[in-house]
Amino acid sequence: MRIMRLAAVAAIALAAVSGAEAKEWTKVRMGTEGAYPPFNYTTADGTLTGFDIEIGNALCDELKLECTWVTQDWDGIIPGLIAGKYDTILASMSITPERMEKISFSEKYYNTPPGIAVRKDSELTEASAAGLEGVRLGAQGSTTHSQFAEEVLSGSDVALYPTSEEYKLDLENGRIDAAVDDVMVLTEWVNSDQGACCKILGTMQSIEEIHGQGAGIGVRQGDEDLAALFSKGIAALRANGKYKEINDKYFTFDVYGE
Repeated sequence: MRIMRLAAVAAIALAAVSGAEAKEWTKVRMGTEGAYPPFNYTTADGTLTGFDIEIGNALCDELKLECTWVTQDWDGIIPGLIAGKYDTILASMSITPERMEKISFSEKYYNTPPGIAVRKDSELTEASAAGLEGVRLGAQGSTTHSQFAEEVLSGSDVALYPTSEEYKLDLENGRIDAAVDDVMVLTEWVNSDQGACCKILGTMQSIEEIHGQGAGIGVRQGDEDLAALFSKGIAALRANGKYKEINDKYFTFDVYGE
């Protein structure tokens, strides 16, 4: 399967804009999961927040769009977009060739590697395929991390979960030995009271064919003008310092990546 780099993503979007009359976007429904801290999650009082949400709100302000948020379970998030329940997916979704067969993307707005979490009393010492051979490994299903687990860490006994919260609970209770996810999601968890059971064993090298080129904003095929608009907004936030302001609320380094 061919790998389409971000330049190719941008070229497709620009070609669509120049080759057809672009829609005048003024109102946009923003789809997200709301269960993937620190990127998108719901607080105890029902407030939707996180890095994804703040970036999305900043983009809407920058682009002068009237935006509303819609939450959707991860397994149904692409079908929901295609069905017209919302106009975008802004939910830490990696730009991959497989997903680009169904939807289109803006350029990336962040890119971080996969990490491995284990219990603090774990005897595991190495975040590698060899080091995880034979262990019970958890991941959230229908994600790049579950694909990574099944294809690269196939020597592990892989268990897939509907949400990240469920594999975290099983790791805490010893029903699995390790978990794989975005390193920032795992770091946020192990540094919280809820994740006090566990630690980061290490990170692993991203694989382009699986992890793609980072997280982008998904749109329906045919709405590449909207993807191009958000790509323009991402560049503007990077240039005017707003991206860094939001980044620094959540992370100690620039999650935009290379």
